[in-house]
Formats: sequence, structure tokens, C-alpha cells
Amino acid sequence: MKHTVSAIDSTMSVPRWRSLLFVPAHVPRFVEAAHERGADGVIIDLEDSVPQDHKDESRRQLSASVAKVGRKGAFVLVRVNRSLRALAADLDAAVMAGVDGLVLPKTDSAEWVAEVANAVTELERERNLVPGQIRFLAQIETPAALQNLSAIASADSRMVAMALGPEDFSAAVGGSPEFDLLLAPNLSVLFAARAAGLLPLGFVGSIGEFSDNDKLREAAAHARRLGFVGALAVHPTQVAIFNEAFSPSNQELEWALRVLTAENDASAQGRGAFALDGKMVDAPVIRRAREIIAIGPKA
Repeated sequence: MKHTVSAIDSTMSVPRWRSLLFVPAHVPRFVEAAHERGADGVIIDLEDSVPQDHKDESRRQLSASVAKVGRKGAFVLVRVNRSLRALAADLDAAVMAGVDGLVLPKTDSAEWVAEVANAVTELERERNLVPGQIRFLAQIETPAALQNLSAIASADSRMVAMALGPEDFSAAVGGSPEFDLLLAPNLSVLFAARAAGLLPLGFVGSIGEFSDNDKLREAAAHARRLGFVGALAVHPTQVAIFNEAFSPSNQELEWALRVLTAENDASAQGRGAFALDGKMVDAPVIRRAREIIAIGPKA
């Protein structure tokens, strides 16, 4: 699973992260079971879900936790803290073999991303790790960050994904995590991520709502239609829903294959556009078909 990638555009390959499951680092039973949940990646959380008096022990146990959650090949990420002292301790604990990425919370500037990247590079060098092996997923959680999305997305080559943090963002603007409030910032993150060749992750709604499966399934399906490729999960029940929603259906795969077959025929006849099922097919449609094939069927 860890080595599965998909093409987000014609020039860059990125991990396939339909679902990234948060697990609090200080709760052993959650860490032990994480590899059985079927998520494309597991985020070991050192931030909000871990009480202050449990953070030091969580860091000490992090190496063992990384090995446990990655047992079935899922990508392994660690969410670090934002404050300087806690961040330094988190990076010292998290930069190790087996960690594929860091989740950077409350990302608000390219300068901060660059500072974290420099620190990670130093630690990789000191520990004889492969340079650049640890990628970044930036969480956008304040209205101020919206002004810097383009710069954040291109701040460092380690950047691979962006996601809106709906709960923190809503609290920051004094609102509730409802559709009307979250649509515009989600789209802003989507556009900035796509422009920089990153994975846009998320859906328009509260990440904490996991009791209404039908509502979540529709929100995830809607997110995929908008252009998102996966989402962060805070409960195991969300994983299967996201894996399903962010995977092409059999009908989509069949359509994409037919488009590419017809494209080959048209190309042999010197035509760049052609009709299929009564609809015109040209470059944008062909690109969509290629992306569907690159994603592939449900794993």
C-alpha cells in the first residue's frame, strides 16, 4: 500500500491518500489496532488529541508506535505541535526511518514551513536518513493562512498535500463548521494545492461527524466531484467510506478505458477531438480519463 502512487497532474506523482486516519499517540489500544483499519495512511497525533501531561511519554514511545501502525504497509505520518518548544521535541522524536510524513498544524506562512523543513533536513543528515524522505501535509486552520496559500503550497519540495482544518478554522472565525462557512476556504485550499501539484484533501463539513454514515458518504462523494482526492479521518468508521468515495467506480473505469481506446483510434486518423456516446471528447476529457486510470480500482 505504501508504494501506491497516483498522478495528480502530468508532471508529478504523489501518494494515494484516500484516507488518513488519526490515532492519538498516548492511547495504546488505538495505536495497536490502527494497522487493521484499512487506511491508506495513519497519522500518529502528538498534537490536539494528546493531553499535555502525556506528550513526553508519547514521544518516547513514538518509535514503537511507528512500527506498529505501519505493519501492513500504510503510510505513516506524525502530527507535530505548533509551539516552538513542543515542535522541537516532536521533530527530535519523529524524524526517523519509517516515518513518511509530518502533518503541520495551523500552518500560516511559507516561512514557517521552510523553518521546519530546514530542521528536518538537519536531523535527516545527522541520522543518515534518505534526504527528503519525510514529506509535509499542511493543515490550514486560520483565516490569515488563506492569504498565503500559494506561498505555503510552494514553500518547500517536501510539501505533498494540503487540507483545511474545519473545526479550528470555524472556531477561528467565530462560526460553526457548516457548509456555507466551509465551502469557500475548502475551494481555496483545493485551488492552491492543485496549482502547486499537491494533493488536495478534505470535504465540506465537520471532520468530527462520524455517526451519520450516509451524510458523510455524500459529503465525501461531493468532495471528489469538486476535485479532492482524499480526506482525514478521526474515527475508523470513516475510513471505508473515504476509500470508497475517493475511488473510481467500475462504471468510471470502463468509461475511461473507452475514452482512451477511442483516443488512440482518433489519433491514428489525425483527429484531436472526437465524439463518444453523443458527447464531444477533447483534451480536458482525455486528461480526466487518464487520471481515473492512474488512480485505479478500489484497493
